[in-house]
Amino acid sequence: MERNRESRRQMTLRHAAYDVDAVRAMERPLLDRGIPLMGMAAGSAARVVLDLLEEAGIDDEDAHIVLLAGAGDNGGDGLYAAARLADEGLAVTAVTVGRSVHDGAFAAFMRAGGKVLVLDQNSNIPGCASDFSAGEAGKRLQTAIGLAAGADVLVDAMTGIGVTGALRGIPAALADALGEHGELPARPALRDVADIVGGDMPFVVAIDTPSGVGVDDGSLPGAYIPADVTVMFGAMKPCAMLPPAAYCCGTVNLVDFGFDIGAQKPVVQAMNAELASQSIRLPQLNDSKYSRGVTGLITGSDRYPGAAVLTTTAAARTNTGMIRYLGPVRAQSMVLERTPETVLGKGRVEAWVVGSGVPSQRVEDTQIDPQRAAIAALLAHYDSGEQLNADEHEDETVDRNADGAYGDASGEAYDMPALCVDAGALDLLPARVPTHVVITPHAGELAQLLTERGEALEASDVLAEPWKWAKRAHEVTGATVLLKGAITIVTGEDEEGDVITLTSGSAPAWLATAGAGDVLAGMMGGMLAQQDGMLQEDAAVVAEVAAAAAYLHGLAACKAAHSLQRGWSAPVLYRPADDEDGLGDRIDNVTGGMPISTPAAGRPIVASELLDAIAPAIAGMLA
Repeated sequence: MERNRESRRQMTLRHAAYDVDAVRAMERPLLDRGIPLMGMAAGSAARVVLDLLEEAGIDDEDAHIVLLAGAGDNGGDGLYAAARLADEGLAVTAVTVGRSVHDGAFAAFMRAGGKVLVLDQNSNIPGCASDFSAGEAGKRLQTAIGLAAGADVLVDAMTGIGVTGALRGIPAALADALGEHGELPARPALRDVADIVGGDMPFVVAIDTPSGVGVDDGSLPGAYIPADVTVMFGAMKPCAMLPPAAYCCGTVNLVDFGFDIGAQKPVVQAMNAELASQSIRLPQLNDSKYSRGVTGLITGSDRYPGAAVLTTTAAARTNTGMIRYLGPVRAQSMVLERTPETVLGKGRVEAWVVGSGVPSQRVEDTQIDPQRAAIAALLAHYDSGEQLNADEHEDETVDRNADGAYGDASGEAYDMPALCVDAGALDLLPARVPTHVVITPHAGELAQLLTERGEALEASDVLAEPWKWAKRAHEVTGATVLLKGAITIVTGEDEEGDVITLTSGSAPAWLATAGAGDVLAGMMGGMLAQQDGMLQEDAAVVAEVAAAAAYLHGLAACKAAHSLQRGWSAPVLYRPADDEDGLGDRIDNVTGGMPISTPAAGRPIVASELLDAIAPAIAGMLA
């Protein structure tokens, strides 16, 4: 029982992120009890560096380590780690970037024989000269940049979780020279050790968080140093799960301090197979095709009939009992050829999918596409400010459910079937809808949606701060928002009405291909349809199901591409040493962190290949 409880705690620890205030609250009781968290952090960080050198084939006696040490506790963690490395016989140079250093950590580093380069001319560091000229300061900065760029491993301990906004001063200058400025590094998703070690840049190990990233919001507000490995302490921070910062953390090694994570509420949760499998409804002995869920789709068009095939086939293979399709004759024929079990026309549904492959009004403004007209008629019933009268929805598009209404006899928008709104239907969304309406935009579509509602946005703005704008879209529309990306962000509400965020990064980069979003929309409809009416009762279930659909979509892509690469991977868990001077160790019974060496690269795929991989992905997830 105790072992199972600890296993579940570790699973939560690896898939939940906490903001700075929550982390401070969790570490305070341990500090009050005198537990040496800094020593534990440093020992584990040193172990990670030693492990990386071994994997890269670099002998300890040949390795050159450069530490960028800030003035706060983060710099102290780095200096203590550097002291342990120096004690192991490695050559370590500490570059101090502030006016002071952590006294105890600096003393330990000096006792271990480390070398120091001071950059701030106004510094007050024991035993180190200061008050040098501005010209000398410039020369020292250039020397530091050369040392860092030529190192085998660069340990970044300039700033920790206490710094907000863009870097300033010497840390900003170093990050500008050694790293990036607000944009992602232009490098492949699949990397090899040879691309990292011995190249133009050293192998970068960040202490707790990479310097310059938005710790609590995942943004990149200015210059920053992208890490190959981040050694994170105590609990996951949002920057390790939220894009774009999560793409700059590299492999995350999480050092478990034993925090009481049950006492704090995470701000972000990453979807995993165990959580996603809870959204799969297992068939029951007395099931019929109707009780297993019926998905209705108004997708595809005369211009884009392929989207109808992709969405209907995806929905049919995502554990539903039946699908209905409404669309033009050409698309109907193509759908029936691929999935002959499809039922054409109106009837009972538990979830709708609309908009995939339907021209938006912005694109097709010469005439009203029949699919848009049908979708508009359906969406009118989802305006959460409007009542739906029993005698007002006998039209050509929408039919009553088997019991004579869409849900409850009251006919309110909140009782309508769940709905996935994609692509060409996003501009038809009513002013405000219930949370069981899921919208699935990419960055450009979200920017357009919010611009039409009063925000002046470009796609680049959304990509720079995706979490901010996904939350804003939920706030403005009421819908559960799924913002697509290598790390997909889902924002919705919990049972108390508070905003919740889930992420999914299960897909390989090969998934960036035409039609992949259509497959996701169809899978979303299938996942929503099988929830036995729970979506209207508990808003939190909607967000979980939407994130589960994205997770399953990514798993299917991995199977189709034969790839182990992911947009996001759970951290490798480290256990700190029992004594303050020891080195931490990897927890052997926890797996899932991506190795430093290249994972199976896989192969290119097209969207239709995902369809055959959906059922095996479900089977694997349930197993």
